[in-house]
Amino acid sequence: MARKKETEGRIAAQNRKARHDYFIVETLEAGLVLTGSEVKSLREGRGNITEAYARPNRSGELYLVNAHISEYKQARDGGHEPLRPRKLLLKKREVAKLLGAVQREGMTLVPLKIYFNARGIAKAEIGLARGRKQHDKRERLKERDWQRQKARLVRSAG
Repeated sequence: MARKKETEGRIAAQNRKARHDYFIVETLEAGLVLTGSEVKSLREGRGNITEAYARPNRSGELYLVNAHISEYKQARDGGHEPLRPRKLLLKKREVAKLLGAVQREGMTLVPLKIYFNARGIAKAEIGLARGRKQHDKRERLKERDWQRQKARLVRSAG
């Protein structure tokens, strides 16, 4: 019997569109610097990372940009700004490797999901990605449809 992943059931926000639009070359886990109201909002599943991406600032730190975490209604002092850039916590070596790939090979850093680990800490799964062309997307859809039809034929014949 297959074992469930640690992140299953605890996903706060997922970017399903990313795997369609990009070839994901590598994934890695990063911590997030969040305020208390952002964590509570994410626990309610009120985050959207479909249009988000990661980029460096001037000092070489990575930030998650354009991730929308809705305001938490019960928060004091107005809560937080929904679209503020959020710092990603990675080791210096990992940041250097990612930035090198982005600058040299023209790749993009895309968040795949935000989840809570077994200890209840918010983490982001970041993918180092290369953009897909339109013909690649169509070809992938055709292949997936064919696999689905093949499985139906095998089931009905068997």
